[in-house]
Amino acid sequence: MTEPETLIPKHGGYRNLKSFQVAQLAYDVTVRFCDRYIDKKSRTHDQMVQAARSGVQNIAEGSQVSGTSKKMELKLTNVARASLEELRLDYEDFLRQRGLPLWERSDPRRQALIDRRCRTADDVARWVKEIHDRDLSGRSGQGGRSAPIPSELSTQSTQSTNSAYPEIAANAVLTLISVATALLDRQIAAQAAAFETEGGFTERLYRVRQDRRRSQ
Repeated sequence: MTEPETLIPKHGGYRNLKSFQVAQLAYDVTVRFCDRYIDKKSRTHDQMVQAARSGVQNIAEGSQVSGTSKKMELKLTNVARASLEELRLDYEDFLRQRGLPLWERSDPRRQALIDRRCRTADDVARWVKEIHDRDLSGRSGQGGRSAPIPSELSTQSTQSTNSAYPEIAANAVLTLISVATALLDRQIAAQAAAFETEGGFTERLYRVRQDRRRSQ
């Protein structure tokens, strides 16, 4: 025997969503990236940070509001997806305007970062430094590791002009954004299918009332 439908189903739990976790990681890394490479007085700095934050906040808000409005959940998830797309363009602009390469989707470094399953901005910073040191060692033909270099995602300022760090860091965030948007695309498709099949709060209210009348 199936349990009767409830008016307000279980909702929230956004912290367990993989899309939220990856978007939040992209946000944390973006804050550090912008503080290091983008003039804090520029609009671009604020816009990139706000776009990253919007992606995170709208996933959370959509999850929380889903109990009473599937339509609003779908709308907010779409806003999160659009915010991350805006952020993606900002990073691509950063690379293009500085003559730095945008990694192809087939670049093995992208998959290497995904496989690392970083959980924090510090994890990403360590990965970026590893890639930098490995590539530098390969270019120099030396078997040993290069001398320690401050992480490009550190909040401490340095005078380094090495363009390899911003290239790797920007492409790292673009990889995270690609993962987050792919997850959101599937999330949006599932939400749309559920909305078409089950309807929203009004339809659920009608079903709950009908069930209650039949049980009396």
